[in-house]
Amino acid sequence: MKTLNYQVLKETGYTGYVLEEGPEKVLQFGEGNFLRAFADCWFDLANERVGWNGKCVLVQPIPQGLAKEINAQQGLYTLCLRGRENGQPVDRRRVISAVSRCLNPYEGEDYQAMLEVAISPELEYIVSNTTEAGIVYDPTCKLEDQPPASFPAKLTQVLYRRWQAGQPGLVILSCELIDSNGTILQDCVERHAAQWGLEETFVEWLKGCTFCSTLVDRIVPGRIRDREEQAELEGELGYADPLLDVGEVFGVWVIQGPEWLADKLPFRAAGLNCPVVPDVTPYKHRKVRILNGGHTGFVPGAYLAGFDIVRDCMAHPVVRGFLEQMLYREIIPTLELDRTDLEQFAKAVEDRFDNPFVDHALLSICLNTVSKWRARNLPSLLAYQRQTGQLPPCLTMSLAAAIQFYCGHMEELTDQGLVCRRSDGTAYTVFDDRWVLEFCWAHRGDSAGELVRAILSHEQMWGMDLTSVDGLTAAVTADLEKIRTDGVLAAYAACLEENA
Repeated sequence: MKTLNYQVLKETGYTGYVLEEGPEKVLQFGEGNFLRAFADCWFDLANERVGWNGKCVLVQPIPQGLAKEINAQQGLYTLCLRGRENGQPVDRRRVISAVSRCLNPYEGEDYQAMLEVAISPELEYIVSNTTEAGIVYDPTCKLEDQPPASFPAKLTQVLYRRWQAGQPGLVILSCELIDSNGTILQDCVERHAAQWGLEETFVEWLKGCTFCSTLVDRIVPGRIRDREEQAELEGELGYADPLLDVGEVFGVWVIQGPEWLADKLPFRAAGLNCPVVPDVTPYKHRKVRILNGGHTGFVPGAYLAGFDIVRDCMAHPVVRGFLEQMLYREIIPTLELDRTDLEQFAKAVEDRFDNPFVDHALLSICLNTVSKWRARNLPSLLAYQRQTGQLPPCLTMSLAAAIQFYCGHMEELTDQGLVCRRSDGTAYTVFDDRWVLEFCWAHRGDSAGELVRAILSHEQMWGMDLTSVDGLTAAVTADLEKIRTDGVLAAYAACLEENA
C-alpha cells in the first residue's frame, strides 16, 4: 500500500479539504502528536472555513524527531477525532494539510532554513509545545550555537535574526503545560539577550512581540495501538499513514492576550473554542477543578467499588450521579466564571469521561492521589465551606474514599508501593511519595477515627491542618466508617439521598 502524499491522496479520490500551497505563516517548535492533533488541526480548519490561507513550518525541538517522516508525506497526515458530543458518539477523519514541512535544526541546512523562515515577511506566529521541561533558561547556551540546546535560546536566535532583518514582531503562543508559560518564556528570552550582550534596540523590539500564556485542553492518545484496527482503517483510507494521529473531539485553547488578538487570530471566525482573555487563571481553575477534580473526586472510590475504566463508571447511575452532584452543586458554585459557561464545560467533561473510544484505567488516575486531591479538590471543599457554612457532602465523601483507597486492607509495603486489596479480592498497588506510603503503613492498625485525625492533621499532605475545618474530621470519619461497613456504592448513594 502506498504511503500518504498529495499524489496518493488524489489517487484515492479524497473529497475533503486540502490546501496544497500557501504562505508559511507559522513557525512551530514541536512536531509531536499533541500539536499536530490540536494547533495544526485548528490552522487547517481556519484555512477551510475562513480562507486563512496559511501553512505551518514545524521544527524538531530535540535531535530525535519526525522531520524525515513528515517531509516524506509532504506534511500530510490523517487525524482521527473520537469521542462524544452532546451525548452522541463521534468518529471524524480528516487529512491535515496545514503543514508545509518539518525542519531538523540539528542538521546544518535545516538550521539555516529555520532562520530564513524567521525573517520572512509572511511569518505571523510562533507556536510551541516543547514539554514542561522545555521552557528553561540554560546559561550554557551561546548565540553562536547552531543550534543551542534549549528552546528559549533557539527562539532568541530566531527573534534576533528577525530584528536584524527589520521585520516586525510576532505573536508567540506557548502551549507547554506549566503556569504562566508565555511569561516564563519571555523572561528566558530576555535573560538570553542580556547574557549574550545583544543590542538595547533589540530588547526594545522584543516589546513589540506578544508573548501569550495559553491553556490548552485536548486529550491526544496519539496513535491506534491495535494493529488490526490500524490495518483496517488504512484499508478504508486507501493509503498507509505512519503519522496518523488520534485525539478526542473536545478542544479548547484559552489565550491570554490583548483584545485585538481575538480578531487577528483566525480561530474565532472559524467557530473554534478559543477565548482570548486578559487572564487565563479562571479558566485554569475551571479545568483543574471540574475536569481533573472530577476524576480525582470519584475515581478512587469507584475503583474500590469494582470498576476499572472511566466509561463504565459513567454508565452506573449512582457513580455518575455522585460525579454530577459534586460538579454542579459543589464545585461549580465556587468558581469565578459565568455559571452557564461552567455548566457547558462540565457537560463536555461528562462526554469526555464517557468516550467510547478510550479505555481510561482508574488506577492510572489514582497515581499520587494525595497531591492531586490537595490541588484539585481541596480548594473547592474549602471554598464551599466558606460560602455556605456547610461541608460539601460529595467532596467530603471523596476524601474518605481516597483514605480508604490508601489505607483499606493494606497487605505490605514494598519498594514499588503500598499493596492493598479491594473487596472483590483484587490486589492493587498504591503509588505515591515514599513518605506518604510509609505514613499510611505506620497507621495500619488505627481505628477509622484515629486514622482520619492523623491524616487530616498532617500539614505536609495538605498544606494546612484540616482538623481545623469545622466538622470535617467527624464527617470524614463517619463517611469512612460507612464505606467500610456498607461499601462505596452505598456510601455514594447516601450522598445523593442527603441532597435529593
